[in-house]
Amino acid sequence: MNLIEAKNVVFEYFRRNKDGEVDGINRAVDDVSLDISQGDFIAILGHNGSGKSTLAKHMNAILYPSEGTVVVDGMDTTDEDKLWDIRQTTGMVFQNPDNQMIGTVVEEDVGFGPENIGVPSKEIWERVAESLKCVGMYEFRKKSPSRLSGGQKQRVSIAGVLAMHPKCIILDEPTAMLDPVGRKEVIRAIRALNDVEKITIILITHYMEEAVYADKVFVMDKGKVVMQGNPREIFSRSKELQELRLTVPNATLIADELRSRGVNIPEGIISEEELVEALSTIL
Repeated sequence: MNLIEAKNVVFEYFRRNKDGEVDGINRAVDDVSLDISQGDFIAILGHNGSGKSTLAKHMNAILYPSEGTVVVDGMDTTDEDKLWDIRQTTGMVFQNPDNQMIGTVVEEDVGFGPENIGVPSKEIWERVAESLKCVGMYEFRKKSPSRLSGGQKQRVSIAGVLAMHPKCIILDEPTAMLDPVGRKEVIRAIRALNDVEKITIILITHYMEEAVYADKVFVMDKGKVVMQGNPREIFSRSKELQELRLTVPNATLIADELRSRGVNIPEGIISEEELVEALSTIL
């Protein structure tokens, strides 16, 4: 059984004028269907306004579909009796870690979620230690979150979700407010959770290089899924991606340019390491 099944999902919201009267309807998600299995690493790409974040919020019942269904671990997200079970199954991390932090000490912040659902005190501290170790932040457990870098704060936010023991973590543009170093820290932590802990990852992003590590990529535009496949398949369509206002990894662009100039270099290059290796065989 799939962990998450979205079938013909539509989400519409009313557009209002300055007097508060409805003057139109916007369709943010338009007939989207996708299946996600336990242990998958999924990337959902799209420019601002493509519908990717709106779709993500359906996966832990922050939003409900106007049409269609979303089922999480066998539970329909519109079933109010299953709301908290769904949100424990699919934890969510947002763009700004400051908006998710409430504790004055890192370990207290991470322990808030388990405490809120009645986990026994001894187990809470076990979960806190385990979660902080998973994201490489255990040594900062006694620190104030205000003294952490952006990347460190986001890793603590991930630990807070991880302490709830979810089957899936949805990350909605988790590196959008971070510098390159912070982005690398967070992506490294996400990859470890998927590789080692086998937690399902759904990464919402417009940074193409972050999608390189995914098992499957969905590209959205105007509320629809317009491409899907593994990263190599998606990035080999670089012109289409650029038409959708998405950047392409530099390694892919360089390989495309070399190929256009007659250099015998394979298609589907998605990382600098692959580019160097390909060039080394022909130089």
